[in-house]
Parts: sequence; C-alpha cells; structure tokens
Amino acid sequence: MNLEEYLEEIWRLCYKFMEQFPGHDMDHVRRVYENCLLILERETGDPWVVLPAAILHDIARGKENHAIESGKMAEKLLKEIKYPEDKIPRIVRAIESHSFSGNRRPLDRESKILWDADNLDAIGAVGIARAFLYSGANGRGIRETIEHFKEKLLRLKDMMYTETGKEIAKRRHEFMLNFLRELESEL
Repeated sequence: MNLEEYLEEIWRLCYKFMEQFPGHDMDHVRRVYENCLLILERETGDPWVVLPAAILHDIARGKENHAIESGKMAEKLLKEIKYPEDKIPRIVRAIESHSFSGNRRPLDRESKILWDADNLDAIGAVGIARAFLYSGANGRGIRETIEHFKEKLLRLKDMMYTETGKEIAKRRHEFMLNFLRELESEL
C-alpha cells in the first residue's frame, strides 16, 4: 500500500475508536493533521511518521495519561494493518511525547512537528474557543478559564520547536493577548 491508502485506513480506525470530548474531538484531530501538513510543506520530516501520529495522537483521550495509552493503541492498530514496522516505534514516540501535561518532551524531528501542530490548535481563535468549550463542559467559569490561559496557553508560544510553529504561534499568541485584555476590561 502507498501512504495515502494507509492514511485512509488509519482515519477509518480513528473514527471507530476516538471518543468525543469537548475541544478534543475529530475536528481537533483534523486541524492537527492540517497543521502537520503545513509544517511538512515548509520543513523536513517523515510524513510516514508524522501523519499517522497526527491522526492517532488522541485516540485514548479520556484515559489517564492519554498520550501513553494513545501510543499503545496506535502501535496495536498499526501492526494490525501491517504498517511498515520501522515507522511504528517513531509514530509511538511522537504520540507519547505530544502531551503538554505529560512529563515527556519531543526529541526527534517528527515528534517536534506533532507537538507544534497539536499545540498550535490550543492557541489563537480556535484555542480560545476550545478553552471555553472545555470549561463549559467541566463547570469552569470565566475567571478559572483565564487562569488556564495564564498557566498553559500563554506559555505555548515559547515552547514551539519548528520555525513554522514559532511563526504561527507568535501571531496566535498576540490574538489571545488582545482577547484577554478586552475580556479583563469587560469583567
């Protein structure tokens, strides 16, 4: 099979297994995938590693330590579809190191691309929308959500690895700062 045929099968599996969580749904997965494509257009990286990792990175969302569990599930699913064996450990490593709250940071190129692509979706206009979606679903108020911005989202700009990620994050970060200034003034 070529990469496109494998990716089609991986998308099918993702839809089958992925649970829907506010802000971590299939729309999020598609945006992360598109972010990966954008970074891969501008920078080097192995699409045979990055793209499956993007599709499967949140497949165990909702479980404790979802990044590790997503990696385990991805490994099993990829072996079942006979994905090239030499790519699977690199895909698992990228998935396991994508989580902000996990204690792992990306070390290789493909893991860094997934990290940036996932975290780009947490900032800017979409990031603001996702933060409030998550807050509403989990009983967090406006002030608590502002704290989430300060604790995590406003830090992401300085945690990007790729040049493309840094460039996009800078613009999205400025948008969030402007939004938060307006929100604070209205409150």
